[in-house]
Amino acid sequence: MRTFFGFALAAALSFTTAAFAADKVTFGTDWRAQAEHGGFYQAVAKGFYKDAGLDVTLRQGGPQVNHAQLLAAGRLEFTMAPNSFIPLNFVQQNIPMVAVAALFQKDPAVLIAHSGVGNDTLTDLKKRKIMIGPDTRIGFWRFLKSKYGFTDDQIAPYTFNLAPFLADKLAVQQGYLSSEPFQLERVGVKPNVFLLADAGYTSYAAVITTSRKLAETNPALVQRFVDASIKGWADYIYGDPSPANKLIKADNPEMNDELLAYGREKLKAYGIIDSGDSLGKGIGMMTDERWKAFFEVMAADGLYDKAMDYKKAYMLSFVGKNVARDIGKP
Repeated sequence: MRTFFGFALAAALSFTTAAFAADKVTFGTDWRAQAEHGGFYQAVAKGFYKDAGLDVTLRQGGPQVNHAQLLAAGRLEFTMAPNSFIPLNFVQQNIPMVAVAALFQKDPAVLIAHSGVGNDTLTDLKKRKIMIGPDTRIGFWRFLKSKYGFTDDQIAPYTFNLAPFLADKLAVQQGYLSSEPFQLERVGVKPNVFLLADAGYTSYAAVITTSRKLAETNPALVQRFVDASIKGWADYIYGDPSPANKLIKADNPEMNDELLAYGREKLKAYGIIDSGDSLGKGIGMMTDERWKAFFEVMAADGLYDKAMDYKKAYMLSFVGKNVARDIGKP
């Protein structure tokens, strides 16, 4: 009997462990590990995902990585879309993927220009050549054309390095709030930095996307991932970022403490994560009104059919719960 009891107890414990095993989830980011991914790494480092019953693997993006394609193929549970175009493109292409949270209320996309040469406002840049990449032509360039009257004959080739910018005092180029300005300041150049979000560009960024099937058939898992990610971001921004930074540097050796600190400071100073709707309803917040406003601008510019059901691009049921209200903030 003792032998049977021992076997039965072991079997019961084994069943219990299996029954409560963490759900394995893979999340694809939009680039190599950096401060702009800090909240997700913080959720791993501080155990927020683990506490939510999730075993999360963060998979870095990069120039040769197409996480949107892997998501559509079912090889990832979640991805980080860099802007609002991606979920809308899914609808346009009849791909059943949806946005479930927007960790960045502001897109960190910027234009950078030399100071002291008359490039002091976005309107001033209408008379300049602007170096942008192909993706940007169907991204925020549409906003600049629609709202500020920029024209395609202003476009110049973008080489993904700062040498052409440094060589020409009249040069203007695309950038990222925490990247190119940091590099330029290190060589003694203090550029004019235009955060497009503060000029009316309403794209979300760091958007968590998943399959509509997962969101509808297992909303509890999606909710746990969203909530834990939000807690990670609150803790990274308002608490001690060192746990996340340690993991970021391990994944991406090109990162260092100076660059990570600069990136995090810019995320805070410009309200990239916590501003607007998130201040009252919590980090990750999205609204119908904002999605509609963004869609209508882009549809008016011809990027989308005005009759497209843009609401299929997102689900609002996973945000607005203010789950991180007690984390970090004084």
